[in-house]
Amino acid sequence: MPLLPATLSYFANTGANSDQTYPSELLDIASLEKAQLAFDEISRWPGYQPTPLYPLQALAQNIGVKGIFYKDEAQRFHLKSFKALGGAYAVARQLRDRIYQQIGEHAKIEDLLNHEYESVVKGIVISCATDGNHGRSVAWGCQMFGCDCIIYIHRDVSSGRKQAMEAFGAEVIRIDGNYDASVKQADLEAGKHGRIIVSDTSYPGYKDIPRDVALGYTVMLKEAVEQMQGAIPSHVFIQAGVGGLAAAVCAYFWELWGSRRPRFVVVEPEQANCLQQSAIAGNPVTVEGDLDTLMAGLACGEVSELAWEILNPGVNDFMTISEDAVPACMRLLAKGDPAIEAGESAVAGIAAVIAARDDAELSEQLGLDDNSLIFVIGTEGATDPEVYNRLMEN
Repeated sequence: MPLLPATLSYFANTGANSDQTYPSELLDIASLEKAQLAFDEISRWPGYQPTPLYPLQALAQNIGVKGIFYKDEAQRFHLKSFKALGGAYAVARQLRDRIYQQIGEHAKIEDLLNHEYESVVKGIVISCATDGNHGRSVAWGCQMFGCDCIIYIHRDVSSGRKQAMEAFGAEVIRIDGNYDASVKQADLEAGKHGRIIVSDTSYPGYKDIPRDVALGYTVMLKEAVEQMQGAIPSHVFIQAGVGGLAAAVCAYFWELWGSRRPRFVVVEPEQANCLQQSAIAGNPVTVEGDLDTLMAGLACGEVSELAWEILNPGVNDFMTISEDAVPACMRLLAKGDPAIEAGESAVAGIAAVIAARDDAELSEQLGLDDNSLIFVIGTEGATDPEVYNRLMEN
């Protein structure tokens, strides 16, 4: 009997770069040097500590693979999501740039934390659109560094996630549209009112800030590499929305390990598979409609332009996973050893691994066998406790 009730769709990216050397043109987007700078700064934030990496040996044995490394971002700061790293880091970068533009001084992170430039910072308004976790990081960063924050959410964002952002002092505006509509609205209003958009997705003419967001994510990858103690996974299964996290993971491991890099598999919801559809088409495409999925943080219909530059040549396989796998996988992890709190957007990657091992043909296509060593990221915990508890009910 399968461990999870799930259906999968699969597309092999035959256009993936067969040259295993990290393309030099991508160093302008993401590099180990830039990632180290992000780590040096974020590791000095109050409350920083590495999140755990769990070797899920019992589950690995059950599904017939050598091992599973699970990076648990449910314990990241007090925001319970990897997003804490990206949005707040980009906020800090923007504030430092604005301080230099206005008074010609190079502010250090300690200066921002101590509000040394309050006279400049308090007049700055940061804005973004969000499904929840990115906006929470941006709001937290704005509160931590002392600037104002206005966040746009779409109609399907839960009231619990809205309240979590408001708790950090953000003004939260709900629009009647999907995630991609909220991105456009935030950008339009920012242009009118002189706000700084800190987005985790990029589009024509807007790349520098999403690059900083993605670099913030690499902090957990540096931690994970150290925690794996020299082991190199054979596969990475990573869930994706617009692709920012997936691109950060792909670029970091590609540059670090070169020809030894893992096989890279992107997993999306069935109704919000803009990356898979783009890979099939050979260029970025938009998935229209309500983007209805339990995996709220992955409900994105438009590919990040910046992320696509890395993912198009770097991803080996694109998959989708059905909605019924989500609560089942959350409950499976909660009953494991260790017991893991995984939110609804955290489980797509590991659910795809489990479901793929129940399909002999798909396992063969993905190169999964009893020698496979898998790396996954549990990207969030119970970021909305009400939703989490409801999905955990049998």
